[in-house]
Amino acid sequence: MIDWHSHILPGIDDGSQNEEESLSMLRSLGDQGVECVIATPHFYANDESVEEFLARRNESISRLQKKMNGDCPRVVCEAEVRYYPGIGKMSELDKLKIGSTDLILLEMPMNKWTEYTLRELVELSSSGKLTVIMAHIERYLSFQDRSVWRRLNESGLLMQVNASFVYGCKTKRKALKLIGDGKIQFIGSDCHNMTTRSPQIGKAYDLIKKKYGEEYVAQMNEYGYQILERNKNFNL
Repeated sequence: MIDWHSHILPGIDDGSQNEEESLSMLRSLGDQGVECVIATPHFYANDESVEEFLARRNESISRLQKKMNGDCPRVVCEAEVRYYPGIGKMSELDKLKIGSTDLILLEMPMNKWTEYTLRELVELSSSGKLTVIMAHIERYLSFQDRSVWRRLNESGLLMQVNASFVYGCKTKRKALKLIGDGKIQFIGSDCHNMTTRSPQIGKAYDLIKKKYGEEYVAQMNEYGYQILERNKNFNL
């Protein structure tokens, strides 16, 4: 199982504050069956350069890896990149991909997106250089027309939702319908700590398994591994 969205790196953003907290989160995810955790600390282009961000991220993962043991899931670095108009022209955007894959996680604005934004997303994903994963799309659903999601799906953009959307009392029915229709490819815990935003991805997969069966969950996870491993330099 892969956790596609986490703030598990210590001391880099509003997620884990130290290595001990990160290790607790990793152990919890491992107990839930997670084998690979994609670490996605926030990147805001207006706050720092890519070089500054990568230096902070490298220092954080280095500190964490020194304390990890064989019982911990593998941690793969990426970023949760906040979208801004013109992001497609950002020269170093490819340095924020997942490992050596072509996958990039974008956090979108919580409002109705303009035609410019939609065109830029489609162009970015169809460039042949990047495959866009849209972070926690449940946050934007109510702002967009259904035609927007159809357009983005048809253009090859991939969708990630948080586990809380799947197991939430008021949202699980909608989430399971989207998952069953193949509109959502990835689940993330979006964990930040062990208290208010703890790792709960196992609850989401248990519901998916109950609704659609073990084979469906296996297929979701197999697709995730395939899309990570399609780059010859990336091995899980």
